[in-house]
Amino acid sequence: MDLFEYQGKQYFARFGIPVPSGEPADTVEAAVAVADRTGYPVVIKAQVQVGGRGKAGGIKIANNADEARFHGGNILGMDIKGHVVRRVWVESASDIAKEYYASFTLDRSAKKYLGMLSAKGGIDIEAVAAANPADIATLHINPVEGLSEAVVRDWVKRANLDAEAVEGAVSILQKLYVAFVDGDADLVEINPLILSKDGRVYALDAKVSLDDSAAYKHPEWDEFRGLEVLDEREKLAKEKGLQYIGLSGTVGIIANGAGLAMSTLDTVTQVGGTAANFLDIGGGANAEVVANALTVINTDHNVKAIFINIFGGVTRGEEVAKGIIEALNRVELKAPLVVRLDGTNADQGHQILAEQGAGRLIIAKTMLDGARKAVDLAGGN
Repeated sequence: MDLFEYQGKQYFARFGIPVPSGEPADTVEAAVAVADRTGYPVVIKAQVQVGGRGKAGGIKIANNADEARFHGGNILGMDIKGHVVRRVWVESASDIAKEYYASFTLDRSAKKYLGMLSAKGGIDIEAVAAANPADIATLHINPVEGLSEAVVRDWVKRANLDAEAVEGAVSILQKLYVAFVDGDADLVEINPLILSKDGRVYALDAKVSLDDSAAYKHPEWDEFRGLEVLDEREKLAKEKGLQYIGLSGTVGIIANGAGLAMSTLDTVTQVGGTAANFLDIGGGANAEVVANALTVINTDHNVKAIFINIFGGVTRGEEVAKGIIEALNRVELKAPLVVRLDGTNADQGHQILAEQGAGRLIIAKTMLDGARKAVDLAGGN
């Protein structure tokens, strides 16, 4: 379940993560009333689960009630990439000195949690990774060992955060980790995590994806479902139990593990392509799971090529290959397919794909090779 920004901030606040003061509003008059209570200047932000709000005019600063009424009226009802704005978040404006990026998710291929931290926040992390991957300090965490303050401090140092932000960042990262683990989240992301000009560090934005399979433990999550909006691809993926986020590119991506899926997205971007989705099929890559994943991607008319990138660990390469072949027998693809296998028995898997998938798929030896082939097929290079 993906939360709206304001819900994510409310979620963060429960774990002691500092966020700007603010309230949601569903009408123009309610937005003005919130702005009056909060104190000007305020920021009025469209609440939609899609990027590009600022460029679309969905984020505006209001210095008085008249401006709040004007911007609230323009933003409510606005269509942003097919998402209609039904609610805005009105918060106190921030005096920003520096912007950072921080997140935790699950890297299934490594069987560990994955933290990412960068001194270059405020833009898509994919853009940072494409321009200079060294700007992202990654951290793998053993769930049994947890995350100590000493490890966090070293992580912050590696990320080259400003000295004034160190103490605040260390505190927030420890709380963000607790929000991720104890809160049963698939992803917690702050972009940007800011250092204000008066020296405070806090979350200016919030992206939270909760693990639906843990909903039985969290009756409080019911309050988050009221405005949940999924496009048709995401609805189908949810029905099939897949971790899927729809994007606007032309290369459909299937990977096993959040870390590998994100790396695949980054690599596709690096070679000049655009990803159509984030799709993590988890630890297994059997025929049913692969067929479900291909079915979901098949519904996206923007997809011009599909890239399956699988690391075989417990699930061996030949088993993955058999699952892909069987899935191809079930699903008639509308776009060409590129497959890259790595890990346990990958060579045997490639042999099966070559023998039984001839004419139906293209084999890639590396992730970079696969990304290039998929982007070429999609016409992105």
